[in-house]
Amino acid sequence: MGKLLDQVFQIRKQDSTIRTEFLAGMIGFFTVAYIIIVNSSILSEVGIPARAAVLATIFISVVGCLLMGIWANVPLVLMPGMGINALFAYNLVQGMGLSFPVALAAVTISGGVFMILAFTSLARLLNEAIPLVLKQAITVGLGLFLILLGLEKGKLIERGGHSLLALGALDDKMVLATMITLVITMLLVMRKVPGMFLWSILIGTFVGYLFGVNGKVTHGSLSLAPFKEVFLRADFSGMASISFWTGVFSMTMVVVFETVGLTYGQTRQLKKEEKLPRVLQVSSFTVFLSGLFGTSPTVSALESGSLFASGAKTGFASVITACFFLASLLFMPFLTVIPNSAIAPILVIIGMNMLLEFKDMDLTDLADSFSALLIIVLIPFSYSIADGIAIGFIVYPILSVFTKKTKRPSIVMYVIAALFLLQFVLQWI
Repeated sequence: MGKLLDQVFQIRKQDSTIRTEFLAGMIGFFTVAYIIIVNSSILSEVGIPARAAVLATIFISVVGCLLMGIWANVPLVLMPGMGINALFAYNLVQGMGLSFPVALAAVTISGGVFMILAFTSLARLLNEAIPLVLKQAITVGLGLFLILLGLEKGKLIERGGHSLLALGALDDKMVLATMITLVITMLLVMRKVPGMFLWSILIGTFVGYLFGVNGKVTHGSLSLAPFKEVFLRADFSGMASISFWTGVFSMTMVVVFETVGLTYGQTRQLKKEEKLPRVLQVSSFTVFLSGLFGTSPTVSALESGSLFASGAKTGFASVITACFFLASLLFMPFLTVIPNSAIAPILVIIGMNMLLEFKDMDLTDLADSFSALLIIVLIPFSYSIADGIAIGFIVYPILSVFTKKTKRPSIVMYVIAALFLLQFVLQWI
């Protein structure tokens, strides 16, 4: 078995071991397991049965991680994306008035358009047209966003009474548990302890127990029968309406550029930029399947950083994550025991590692620097990856007109900026 795995995933060639990949895949799952509950909760607000949404979330994550591991052979987690699920629920369904089956059809078509880009030279042209400094800015902005999510999850920051954000109450048990776990996690990372994030989760869960902030084991069996309520329920009868195609356009813009930005930064961190075409192909196909499975589109999770931060270098780690997603059908009641204070520090550490990309950014040109810094600032401050990327991409070609650049933005960049601008106009209308 070991030889077969090594042949398929080239584990030894990548200077890794089966044990390292297994542990990293397991850690990756526990880092993203929250998506099962959170995504199903959001989808249930627009009429999708909660149990069906849970199953759809699990199954599309299993398929996405398997495809990413086997076809692309990189340690990334594909799962329904936070932010995009809100776009699906609150914009397409509640905002535009589409029923959830019609909105699922819009997701399927968006995935089809994405596949045309990913399986042709258009994806390469798109990637080459985007300046390196903007792609680096997306990585840094995502790092800040991940830190923000982690601090919020652990209640180290909260909504302020006289400001947007404020430091969490230091006498709050969740805050204290998060702070202690964060310091321990930093020490584990500094000492490069094998399986450091797994130890972090275990220690963090124990600390949470001492402070009384752990969740409780839930009871009740999970039947697979509700899945038929969303599987292949996409309704294409709404294709004659303008709102349907507006939804398709908005969804496609967000999914494509968020995925390109995310996966470029992730493959760059892994030093596997040559894998980007296959990563995009898997991502596009899984978005297409999302509509058929009955859930909002998938993206490469920000928390994928927990896999390669734990030493993963091959797709075997993603396959292990897929196995744990599938096994969650059995041990899901126990996942709720792990407190947010045990997960939050991992998100913060991964985000800090992503910020290191900033030191390699060339900010000598003011048009580049202003556009890049807008992306970095607006992704966390607008609480939207898509909006942060969009505004930076709109501003970049405009500012470039007024500089003495020897190399002007390509026509593709102007088209991208125009499309993002059109997306904002359609949202305002």
